[in-house]
Amino acid sequence: MEQLYQQVILDHAREKHGFGLAPGAAGESFQVNPTCGDEVRLRVHLAEGTAAPVIERVSWEGLGCSISQASLSVLSDLVAGADVTRADQLTETFRALMAGRGQPLDAEREDLLGDAGAFVGVAKYPARIKCALLGWMALRDALAHALTEPSTVTPD
Repeated sequence: MEQLYQQVILDHAREKHGFGLAPGAAGESFQVNPTCGDEVRLRVHLAEGTAAPVIERVSWEGLGCSISQASLSVLSDLVAGADVTRADQLTETFRALMAGRGQPLDAEREDLLGDAGAFVGVAKYPARIKCALLGWMALRDALAHALTEPSTVTPD
C-alpha cells in the first residue's frame, strides 16, 4: 500500500493539476515554508451566480519538493466545484491526517480525502508535514481574502 501512495505522490508531482496562474481570481495568497524554502502563489477562482461561494478552481505556481507540489495538485482536484464549507472541511481533514503522524484516518474521512490520503506516510516525518500543508494554508488565506475583500488580484 505504501508503494501505491508513493506512486500517487510522484504522479501528481509530475502532472501538476491546476499549475499555472490564471487571471480573474477572487483571492490570492503567497506562502513560504521557511524551513526548506518551498513557496507557492495560489489563486482561488469563485463561480459566479451561486447562492453560497463555490470554488470554481484554483490555479497556482510554486517551487519546492515533490511533496509540496503533489499536495497542491491533489488540492486542486479536491476543491474544484466545492463550496467554501466543504473546502474548509477538506482542509481540516488533511490537517488531521498530518497530525496523525502516520496513522490512517477513519474510513469516512479517508474517503473524503481521495488521493490526499496518500500523504499519510508523509506525516511520519515532521520536517515534511509543512511541505504537505503549504498549499492548504495558501488556500485558506486566499479564500479569506476572496470573501472579505474586493478582488485585488491583478489580471495577467
